[in-house]
Amino acid sequence: MPQFIVRKSITLVEDIFHDGGQVATVPRRRAAAVAIVSNPFAGRYVEDLQPAMEDLKPLGLRMTDNLVGALGGDTSLIDGYGKGVIVGSAGELEHGALWHVPGGYAMRERLGEALAIVPSAKKVGGFGARIDIPIGHKNAAYVRSHFDAMEIGVPDGPRPDELLLCLVMTCGPRIHARMGGLAASDIKAFDGLR
Repeated sequence: MPQFIVRKSITLVEDIFHDGGQVATVPRRRAAAVAIVSNPFAGRYVEDLQPAMEDLKPLGLRMTDNLVGALGGDTSLIDGYGKGVIVGSAGELEHGALWHVPGGYAMRERLGEALAIVPSAKKVGGFGARIDIPIGHKNAAYVRSHFDAMEIGVPDGPRPDELLLCLVMTCGPRIHARMGGLAASDIKAFDGLR
C-alpha cells in the first residue's frame, strides 16, 4: 500500500468585501485546504497507479472537513468548488491524476447534493510553484457567476518527491458578478450542466 505521508497542511480563508465596486453586506468567502504529501511513485514509472486513489480518500475527507469548518460549518452555504495538484519534479503528471477521485468525491460526499463536475488543474512544478485552482458552481457547470480561480502555492514545496494537493470551496458568486447567463437560482436540470 503506497504511503502518502503529510509533511504540511494549510487552510486559507479569504473574505472578499468588494472588487472595486460597492462593499457587500455579506462578503464572498473562498477557502483552500492544502496538503503537501510524499509521492511514493516519484523517480520511477509504475504502470498501475489507480489502486493508490483509495489510499488518498481519507486525506480528501479530512481536507474537506477542514474546509467546511473554515467556511463556518454550514454546507448549505457552500456552492462552489475546485481541486488541483502540483507534482514535484521527480514525479509525472499522471501522479497528479491520483487526486481526481479522492479530492472530488470527498467534497461531493460532504456537501450532499453536488452534481457538477469538480473543475480541476494539475501540473509538474518545483519549490514555490503556484497553480490556479479553477472554481465552478457545485450543481451546474454553466453558472457564470461562480467561474473563478484561486491561486495556491507554498514557498517550500513541493519537493521533488512530493505532491501538493489542494481543495477549494466557496460561498456565493464573485462579489460583483454581472455577466449574465444561468443564475444559480434558475438551475433546473439535475445533470450537473444547467
